Amino acid sequence: MPASRHTPETVSRAVLDAAMRVHTNLGPGLLENAYRACLQHELIKAGHKAEAEVTLPVVYDGIKLDVGYRLDLLVDDCVIVELKTAERITPVYEAQIISYLKLSGKSLGLLINFKVAHLRDGIKRFVNGTGWRNPNSP
Repeated sequence: MPASRHTPETVSRAVLDAAMRVHTNLGPGLLENAYRACLQHELIKAGHKAEAEVTLPVVYDGIKLDVGYRLDLLVDDCVIVELKTAERITPVYEAQIISYLKLSGKSLGLLINFKVAHLRDGIKRFVNGTGWRNPNSP
């Protein structure tokens, strides 16, 4: 399926399914780059465009500045995936992905911490903007 036909919601589900497979196979004890490489492999194998270490410039005063920000994964050009191998998710990690969403203009981000016994306990979803809301909801 071409990347343009993927929605942030379907991509998010695919990322989570792939992350579960990676965590099941590798467990919680490796470095972040191992999880990133395996997750990227799983996503590409499933037909997704998964780019690692994508440069994210800061636009200031009309100038794009490369100040060293890198997205761990950008999937189908619509979902940012930030990976961690930390004892716990801190507010700093949450602020990081929120900033990445704002800087990139993307609407959906996943923060995934692989250093947990059960991966479901290490996943946080972040939404930027209001375009994701169901028009039929109050």
